[in-house]
Formats: sequence, C-alpha cells, structure tokens
Amino acid sequence: MTKPEVPTSLPTTLGALRASGWTSVPVKEELRTNAVRNISEGKPLFEGVMGYEDTVMPQLENALLAGHDVVFLGERGQAKTRMIRSLTNLLDEWMPIVAGSEINDDPYNPVSRHAKNLVEAEGDNTPITWVHRSERSGEKLATPDTSISDLIGEVDPIKVAEGRYLSDELTLHYGLVPRTNRGIFAINELPDLSERIQVGLLNVLEERDVQIRGYKISLPIDVLLVASANPEDYTNRGRIITPLKDRFGSQIRTHYPLEVDTEIAIMRQEARPASIGDVQVTMPAFMERIIATFSHQARESAMVNQRSGVSVRLSVSNIEILSANAVRRALRAGERNVAPRVSDLGALAASTGGKVEIESLEEGRESMILERLISDAVFQVYREATAGISMTEVVTAFETGAIAHVGEDVPSGELVKLVSQIPSLSGPINTITGGDQSAPVIASAVEFILEGLHLTRRLNKDASGGKATYRSRSK
Repeated sequence: MTKPEVPTSLPTTLGALRASGWTSVPVKEELRTNAVRNISEGKPLFEGVMGYEDTVMPQLENALLAGHDVVFLGERGQAKTRMIRSLTNLLDEWMPIVAGSEINDDPYNPVSRHAKNLVEAEGDNTPITWVHRSERSGEKLATPDTSISDLIGEVDPIKVAEGRYLSDELTLHYGLVPRTNRGIFAINELPDLSERIQVGLLNVLEERDVQIRGYKISLPIDVLLVASANPEDYTNRGRIITPLKDRFGSQIRTHYPLEVDTEIAIMRQEARPASIGDVQVTMPAFMERIIATFSHQARESAMVNQRSGVSVRLSVSNIEILSANAVRRALRAGERNVAPRVSDLGALAASTGGKVEIESLEEGRESMILERLISDAVFQVYREATAGISMTEVVTAFETGAIAHVGEDVPSGELVKLVSQIPSLSGPINTITGGDQSAPVIASAVEFILEGLHLTRRLNKDASGGKATYRSRSK
C-alpha cells in the first residue's frame, strides 16, 4: 500500500503544534472517540467482516467504549486477524511525533531519551513529523522462539562500540511493543508465547518499566493490546498465564458464519475472480449454495474433527477450485462460456484435504467420507431448490427410455439438447436458474436435477472416471 503524503497544512514544529490547538489523548481514548462517532452515525466499526453484526460486534463496541484490551478467542478462519488489523481505521488519520523518534514520542510528553533531549534543547523549535494511522500498529505471531528482545528490546552492540556506556539509555534498541507506542499492538496465537516471555510482556504493560541486561528504564508506553488465541481444547502447545489473562478487559468469542447466506457472501467477497483469460465463468446460485452447505455440514459432522475447526477458507478455496475445474473443462472443449456443474465437485478433494481433519478409524476412508459430505450437501440444496416442484414427468421420461450422459467430456450443448428431448425439465430448470437461459447455466441445472433425482432414489446412476450415466431405476 502506498504511504499517504503528509498534508502540507500540518504543523512542523512543537510551537506550531501548540498554536494549532492540537491536544494529546491516550490511544484508548482516541479509539473510544472514533468508535462513538461510528456507532452514533450507524456505521460499522470496519468493513469486510460479515456475520458478526449481532454477536461479536456489539461485544467489541463495548470493549472499545470501556477502554479494554481485548483477546479474541476462536478457531482458525474466523476473521480474528482481519478484525485486529482493521482496528487501525478507528485511529485518527494523522498523529504528530518528535522527529527522529523510534517509538512515536508524544511531542507534549516524550518518553525516549532521544526525544527528551531534543525537546529540552530545541523547545518550541523541536521538529515534528506526522505518522499515518496505517503505520500505528504492530503485529507478532507468537512462536516458542520469540524472545524478550523481539518484543521489548535489547542493548545494541553497535551503539556500545560507538562509545556509549551500557548504562546509557541511548544504547537501547527498541522491540516491537515500544515501537508501537501510541498505537495498537497485536499478538496472534498468544498461548504459543512461552510463559517467561508473557511475564516480561506483563511487566511492560502493567509496571511500565523493563530491565534489559540489568539496566532498568522507565517505559511508559501507551498501547492497546489485542491478542488472538484458539480455544484451550484445541491447542495444547501452551496457555495464557493467569496474570496476563487478567490484563485483558474483554474476552470475545468468535464463531463461524451461522447462516449459509452469510457464508456465500463471504465467498463472493474473498474468492479470486472466476473468469480466466477468454473463458467467462458464470457461477449458478445453487452451486454456490452447495459449497457453503458443504462447509456447514462439515462443521456439524461427527466424522470431522471439530476441535480443529472448519475454516471459512475452506469455502473460499472450494469455490475457487470449482471454477478452475470448470475453466479447464471449457479450455479442453473449446468453449468460452462455462458454468460449474455437479461433475466438477470431484475437484474439491484437493482444496478440502488440507483444511478438514477426518475422524476415521480406518485408513483410506477419508475420500469416501468427503464424497459423502458433498453428496449430502447436494441433496440438501436440491431439496430446498425443488420444494413444491413436481419431478414426476421427468422421472416418467426416463422410465420410457430416456438416458442422460454427463461428465467433463460432455459439452454444454449436449445437455441443453436433453431439455428438448425431455420437455418436462424446462419448468424446474427455469425455476432453479431464475430464468437464466444461457447454455452453460442450463447444462449445470440439468446435472444438478439429475443428481438430485439420483440422491432421492428416483434415478439410477452409473459413475466411472469422472463420467456418469443416469437411467431409470427400473432398467
């Protein structure tokens, strides 16, 4: 992202800053003020996070209004990191600091020795620079090898070699937390941080001092601490020590989308564009719903390890791989317009395997379980899409000799011809597609209906090698 240009109208010296009437407020007060404005105007705290309007967002609004540090507790793929990063949008756009400061020193109340010395020497002529809110956050993924020097700081041997004494505060190289002074500092996967490092972090946040190599300095930093963690029954790699857990004013439990429609909306927002090159992809609504329903059913299935969760990333990856398989099919067939079909769902094995942990006592049954979950999703969406629609005439057509061949090698035109051979398909297809008369969408709807009739035990299906034949159960 391009760094915004500092407006020329902003003060450049401490004296000019005072004359402008600018006032210094703690970062939590700054966030509270801007959150109050958004809430009063009916605006969301930030864009791009869906499904939390009535659950997580009210709790987060309360935490910001109360000035609390926050820990988000939830399984993977629940937008915890996105929410943390988006909090910077609630900061003021520009913040003044003492020029040359490594830790965003407040011009009115400098903390570092560099800033104190500069203000003392220059007074109202102290140079001021401005920091954009996009640069007022720090983030660290907690790992077992994270050290105090990473988070807090360390004596810089280069500065010592230049002639400074170890007791000189100017020898200190600041870590991530001090460098996020007057901003938001986030720790992802907090339980993975070793307990002794958590103790050091607590000392900075509570006591406002730190000892580095035996040298104790006062470090009254001003930060909002936000962390993410998985539930304790998911990770056994560590824990949040009780004193640090007590430091967080609010613990907010996140969750996966509660509604299929919300999952679909997230898929549409996050997935890469489906069309590739000259191939235009139209995604039928019922195929989107199958992908979203598959994820929801996986989250409720006894055959899936629920402690590891089923991330929304599964839905996003699946919709992307479904589109990719349709494009590959179109390229081989020489088509320029395509719509994913039920026969493309076999491609989901690659995008699902690494994101779903199957609970199986027998080796090699993972693929069978995934196929079962996909079939269950197709079945559920078919029942919803065809509720109140009679399929009797369609079944009768197959009983009188109709046979349908589907698969990757069958072009859309062949499936469209099937509609002219079985006119009773027209009504259900028109309802399912919402009136879309394009050949790729009609072909997709034909496969969807045939598979639904098979799953409801009204047609037989002979499948082999990505191809399938539907025929009457009486044949």
